[in-house]
Amino acid sequence: MPSYTFVSTANAFVLRGAKIVFIDIRSDTLNINEQLIESAITKKTKAIVPVHYAGVGCEMDTIMAIAHKYNIVVIEDAAQGMMSRYKGKSLGTIGHLATFSFHETKNYTSGGTGGLLIINDKRFTERAEVIREKGTDKCQFSRGVVEKYSWIDIGSNYLLSDMQAAYLWGQLEQASSINQKRKSAWHVYYEQLKELEKANHIRLPIIPDNCTYNWHMFYLLTHTQKERDALLAHLHNNDIRAIFHYIPLHSSVAGEKYGRMHGKDIHTTHRSQCIIRLPLYYGIETMDQMTVINAIKGFYKKSSAIHDTGNCQLLSQR
Repeated sequence: MPSYTFVSTANAFVLRGAKIVFIDIRSDTLNINEQLIESAITKKTKAIVPVHYAGVGCEMDTIMAIAHKYNIVVIEDAAQGMMSRYKGKSLGTIGHLATFSFHETKNYTSGGTGGLLIINDKRFTERAEVIREKGTDKCQFSRGVVEKYSWIDIGSNYLLSDMQAAYLWGQLEQASSINQKRKSAWHVYYEQLKELEKANHIRLPIIPDNCTYNWHMFYLLTHTQKERDALLAHLHNNDIRAIFHYIPLHSSVAGEKYGRMHGKDIHTTHRSQCIIRLPLYYGIETMDQMTVINAIKGFYKKSSAIHDTGNCQLLSQR
């Protein structure tokens, strides 16, 4: 899995005794570098976990080919990927298994936290039902397969409350219109900030031609961490809540204990030090976005000499 991801991606496997092998990310999409996966595979490798960062699809054709070659399961972390596609296929429908998130920060939420498991391989369906039903075969009982249900495996309670389910369902019914509004807001940032990219002050998100985006996140990349921190401070001083995104897992205390980095860390740490995520949510007004945009432009107008481009050739990565 990539090191540049939220801790839940790794926790799910560490909790079950797995050793995590972290791989560097691509410089353009910030997704796992599919070209580095095969060299990391050993006889002990059980799964490949591509994370569709910001809702942009990983290079799944390459990843699935590697998985097929070595008979390894692919579990898509599509937490941010609902309504996104890769070569016409919905994210979450390509790997053997996939997970989505309905956390409050996602495009569609269940009023706090929640999630979804997608099963694309029938080998896993029956056990998933058992795990969901607290380790019992209640689903088989409901279908008349067994006369009574009992405890047969590990399990827990993963169900949403009725209120959370209703909250989520109402949003899913309006998924297309929500997506369209997010798209409009995303493009306001992109169109207004691309002049700064042309001037090589920042780099904007890159969406590959073979990906259909869900407009989950808008971020920019600065040249250095010093510049990123100065811009963040400037935005905060203007009452704008922009944030950075993820400390690489491989360099964290738990990451060093439960995993290891395979190969060189060329992009993971640097990109994590240079990224700023701008406010983007359903209902954001263009006027509020312009406040953010003008603050960013004002920062670079005053700080035109801040760059140290030796650390990051932003435009060469587009």
